[in-house]
Amino acid sequence: MSQNSTNPAGPQVLEADGIRIEFGGRQVLGSIYLRVQTGQIVGLLGRNGSGKSVLLQTIFGARAVADASVRVNGRRVVPAFREPGLLNYLPQEPLLPPSLTLARAAALLGVDIKAATARFPELRPQFGQTLGELSGGSARLVQALLLLHADTAFSLFDEPFSGVMPVHVETLAEEMQRVKARKGLLITDHRYAEVLPICDVVYLLHQGRLLKLEGDVREQLRDYGYLAS
Repeated sequence: MSQNSTNPAGPQVLEADGIRIEFGGRQVLGSIYLRVQTGQIVGLLGRNGSGKSVLLQTIFGARAVADASVRVNGRRVVPAFREPGLLNYLPQEPLLPPSLTLARAAALLGVDIKAATARFPELRPQFGQTLGELSGGSARLVQALLLLHADTAFSLFDEPFSGVMPVHVETLAEEMQRVKARKGLLITDHRYAEVLPICDVVYLLHQGRLLKLEGDVREQLRDYGYLAS
């Protein structure tokens, strides 16, 4: 795979801070500092409505926020999506048009579809099908795999395991661990049992503040009421 313009030798560091957002007078995001490095999987946890999706949208550049700072290796990149080869983003809603075939979607993203789906042989007979012809879980899996294998330094995933069959969730998590050798991943998902084991760093978005959890992460999540005792 060719080296992209934002990915010279050595680790790349993506940072975001200065992000403050209010909805209806309620502060959704306030004290925010987030860091993702290539070679890492970073988990972003929090309850529904806590602002996880808003934070990912802001980092990607899909949502303009005054004073928001997004940097790569200390250089400001706002909006980040305009920086060639820097990052891609899987939102909760479908990303690619349902009329695209799997093969065409892969070609548009510059991805070798056979390599991207090597661990999912059951997808191969479906290369000529459109995304709209797949089940919701299979379409979600394909889109996650294509973005994971696209030539970017970072990938942001909002609920990548949603609707995906349990056996595929496990393999997708393993694939994320394999691919992180060359890129940084930021993942938010309510399926903590699948997310936590693959994360190198875990952040918790709680009451508008982003907390970096260190040490016994599960115990801290229990303390904040996110895991049953």
